[in-house]
Amino acid sequence: MWKESIDRNFFILALILMIVGLNFGVLAVHSYTNPGLWKESLGFVKLRPLHVSTMLFWILTGATGAVFYGLKNLGLPIRYPQLSRLQLLLWVIAIAGVFYSYFNGKFGGREYWEFPKEWSLFILAAWLLMVVNYFSSIWKLKSPPVYIWMWGTGIAFFLFIFIENYLWVIPYFRENFIRDTIVQWKVNGSLVGCWNQMIYGSAIYLMERISGDKSVAKSKLTFGMYFLGLFNLMFNWSHHIYTLPTAPYIRYIGYAVSMTEWVILLRIISNFKASLSESRKHLHYYSYRFLLAADLWVFLNLFMALLMSIPAINLFTHGTHITVAHAMGTTIGINTMILLAVIFDAVHVQKDDSKISGWLRSWFYLLQLSLLVFWISLIGAGVKKAIIQMQEVDVPHSKMMLQLQPWFHVFSWSGAFLLLALAALSIILVKRLLISKRT
Repeated sequence: MWKESIDRNFFILALILMIVGLNFGVLAVHSYTNPGLWKESLGFVKLRPLHVSTMLFWILTGATGAVFYGLKNLGLPIRYPQLSRLQLLLWVIAIAGVFYSYFNGKFGGREYWEFPKEWSLFILAAWLLMVVNYFSSIWKLKSPPVYIWMWGTGIAFFLFIFIENYLWVIPYFRENFIRDTIVQWKVNGSLVGCWNQMIYGSAIYLMERISGDKSVAKSKLTFGMYFLGLFNLMFNWSHHIYTLPTAPYIRYIGYAVSMTEWVILLRIISNFKASLSESRKHLHYYSYRFLLAADLWVFLNLFMALLMSIPAINLFTHGTHITVAHAMGTTIGINTMILLAVIFDAVHVQKDDSKISGWLRSWFYLLQLSLLVFWISLIGAGVKKAIIQMQEVDVPHSKMMLQLQPWFHVFSWSGAFLLLALAALSIILVKRLLISKRT
């Protein structure tokens, strides 16, 4: 029944947002590499926030669906289904309002949340309903597994930090550039920690579901990851503000804790792979493959992030395409792979499904290859830009862009193939979700 499928409603909306967001991204790349293209209609000024905000909504919407899906399968039905439907409605209104504002050139927020603050009230109201529904649904649970803690932590902290995100409306913060920038960069780093808790918790839940081993989510290692992730959520943001005039100890803390939770996630997935039987891999074939892909991208991004966390290196990489590569590797390589793994589990696609199995494998490999080329091209552009900026003082932007053109062509084409692969996978999943919702 439609009313009983709130998790699938969120999954469908999330997948649509991902396709739309990737289209904005591809258009933004063309606008960025061809200054003046669509300047009178869209242009890079509008396309960039459209892409960034839509992809943020994809991650948050998908993570919400994953939490609701997990609760349903654990026998913990949503306490107030009508509130979850209202939450979805408020979410859709907020997204529509954000699109309307961007298309009409109306801005009024801060970095990554550039839309007028009025639409944030709908987001805030929707998330308040999420908080009420989640904690009222799990509060009687005794000895909860680690993912219950991770989901709850991500949900609760997101509410607090999202409110902190709007401290700029207070003159004390808004009228001081350094203070305002510190808060905004701090907030963005902490919000990543919030949805990481929700998504990594979903990954651990899915590993338990695939393996059938309930000890996975109650081991010392997984709870160690939870507390390390919580510590990262609270303090990891400090590596985002190396370039600002803050107290030295803040930089030291940021350097010490940066990305350490990824090491444990890598270990958990490795242990999971080693202990899984062939029959279990076959039963959850596509979910398992996307978890393996996330494992690879955790490793690649961990290596990059550790380098970027070194203040001397961060000084040159900050604001270059290396930062974008890190964000894309994390958002698509880790978070998107995990969310797709959860959604594939929800639609029950088997390895021997002859109708779509061959296509799914082809799209899967195209996704991984195009993302790798896309990632490497952004790193190459970032390194080249850093070298140019070090060698030439006040280099004209047009000259620098000309030297970066070869890298731009590569990530433009790889981005198009990335869009093609993810759109194809999303269309298959949306069709399956719609069919399963009616049965």
